[in-house]
Amino acid sequence: MAAMERIKAKLEAHPIVLFMKGTPEVPMCGYSKRAVDALRAAGATRLHTVNVMADPEIRANLPRYADWPTFPQLFVQGELIGGADIVAELAEAGELARIVAEAEAA
Repeated sequence: MAAMERIKAKLEAHPIVLFMKGTPEVPMCGYSKRAVDALRAAGATRLHTVNVMADPEIRANLPRYADWPTFPQLFVQGELIGGADIVAELAEAGELARIVAEAEAA
């Protein structure tokens, strides 16, 4: 399966997907750690992560798929939310918890 199809399949299969460097247990960059920490603090229990460092095809193709150049990239219900800074801003505003709750209830 081509990388673009695999990306789409992951987004269709999971309500919350974080494409990140590393894993939630061992993040490979501070931005990925910040995004995971914010999602956990927002109550995400159905968070699906993809380690882009372990999948060069997804790492190369996701920026084109999402039209977003950097990692991590958070998708909720198949829609790009943004990177670590946007996730942090949503968390500070109290919006991330609402977004997560709605996605996990769907």
